Amino acid sequence: MAKLSHYSKDGSVRMVDVSNKKATARRARAAGFIRMSREVLRKLPENPKGNPLEVARIAGIQAAKQTSTLIPLCHPLPLSHVDVRLQAVSGGIEIEASVATKAVTGVEMEALTAVAVAALTLYDMCKAVDKSMTITDICLLEKTGGKSGTYRRTVSRARRAC
Repeated sequence: MAKLSHYSKDGSVRMVDVSNKKATARRARAAGFIRMSREVLRKLPENPKGNPLEVARIAGIQAAKQTSTLIPLCHPLPLSHVDVRLQAVSGGIEIEASVATKAVTGVEMEALTAVAVAALTLYDMCKAVDKSMTITDICLLEKTGGKSGTYRRTVSRARRAC
């Protein structure tokens, strides 16, 4: 079993030293779901705060770029691409984020953060209609690059993959 990398030999928390690693192309995709009522789904186009899906998409992109300020031990990364997609489906909104960089460490946390913040933004924009929405199934779908190589979930849709 792999060891937890954010702990030193004495058990204290530490930021991983990546100074000797070589920069390589790295990508990650993550997904999540926000369960909401038919009423909320129906009212999405009428939201007086603006288009909730577009606002959530932009929030997810911004969040990916700010991951190292939100997650204490994450390294700041020069992101070369961030994409967040949201799709209304029966029962809610599917969210998927993809992130790319050429760096010494991966972008899994950036992709996961993009999904989480996009979902939270949707919740914020729609809570006046229904506070019982549920954010669920946030997971890593795929990552490529780096020493550990490629990881892929066997199912690509968030609600079935996580």
